[in-house]
Amino acid sequence: MPEALIIDAVRTPRGLGKVGKGALAKLHPQRLAATVLAAIAERNKLNTADVDDVIWSTSSQKGKQGGDLGRMAALDAGFDVKASGMTLDRFCGGGITSVNLAAAQIMSGMEDLVIAGGTEMMSLTATMAADEAAAGFPPGLMGAHNASLDMQHPQSHQGVCGDAIASLEGVSRAELDAFALESQKRAAIAIAEGRFDRSIVPVKDAEGNVVLSKDEYPRPETTADGLAKLKPAFEGLADMPYNETGATFRKQISRRYPDLKIEHVHHAGNSSGVVDGAAAVLLASRDYAQKHGLKARGRVVAMANVGDDPTLMLNAPVPAARKALEKAGLTTNDIDLWEINEAFAIVPEKFIRDLGIDRAKVNVNGGAIALGHPIGATGAMLIGTVLDELERTGGRYGLVTMCAAGGMAPAIIIERIDG
Repeated sequence: MPEALIIDAVRTPRGLGKVGKGALAKLHPQRLAATVLAAIAERNKLNTADVDDVIWSTSSQKGKQGGDLGRMAALDAGFDVKASGMTLDRFCGGGITSVNLAAAQIMSGMEDLVIAGGTEMMSLTATMAADEAAAGFPPGLMGAHNASLDMQHPQSHQGVCGDAIASLEGVSRAELDAFALESQKRAAIAIAEGRFDRSIVPVKDAEGNVVLSKDEYPRPETTADGLAKLKPAFEGLADMPYNETGATFRKQISRRYPDLKIEHVHHAGNSSGVVDGAAAVLLASRDYAQKHGLKARGRVVAMANVGDDPTLMLNAPVPAARKALEKAGLTTNDIDLWEINEAFAIVPEKFIRDLGIDRAKVNVNGGAIALGHPIGATGAMLIGTVLDELERTGGRYGLVTMCAAGGMAPAIIIERIDG
């Protein structure tokens, strides 16, 4: 089977996902995607006519993020018209899935040069969600608009799910706050030491002015006392009716777990940050790389997709990681670095406990709690992050996984190589 080589990975800085506050919020999402596509083509001196496909992830494909962002951004980036493009949605997991599909195309022998990645402007999607709520539209993820689905698989709000899982697992708020504080500390060290510098490319506006060149979300001044003072984010939301039947997110979970008393332990400081951003990963076959002088930095070892209980929604990363390890013929001891998306602190905390892994190897440069989570782009960002860190530390294998709405998780294992 042909190898899928990872040639390069780039990302934008993460900008605050708030209109009027975030540096990227005034831009079009196509501009963010075009920024990373142009950068990866320029850095690697690509003949973009050779790009077989651009596989892009965008979770909320509405408004400015609709209309096949992968193809439109490639054109905006100046790619040859021969470079095709598509856009997919696996909720939070789309950024990993875009890379997995690109790798699968190359490993099948059908393609030779593919760029994968994603974009999400949460400053836009938050506004769209507020507009839809004001217009009386029910939340789309929870099946509230589909009585048959709702009866089979009651689905709640992801934040309420995080609180429910922590309650089921007996994980305290203090333990989750400790994880969040460590995420901020690690991110601060990584930024100070320039560990993200290789991957980050500055974002410019239409006039060529630099809009953002470094991550905007981290809060290195965070303290344990400050985290302890934050109010739970999802307690009020859990009991707020979201349709005319009086259904609530708490009731959805109670239908499946009637004896569970949900302790509300997640808040703004131990949940992922709302940000804007984009990322791209360049993959090639070994034949193409050798013929065109592209030096490989890594290769894709194994990929996996798993579905799990949609009522709790966030628990699929562990079985996804196990499936990927089995496919690769590896054990947890073989993995040098883990990137587990910090959607909510309980997700990586449960992952560490369930697999019995060394937390010193998990999210070593901080995660989405400190840096933010631009939904459709995060997976591609994390693949670039783990590749950079494997090179910095001399590690061999990295595993990346993340929870996704609907109770899913994709996973990927990559290996660092030298050429």
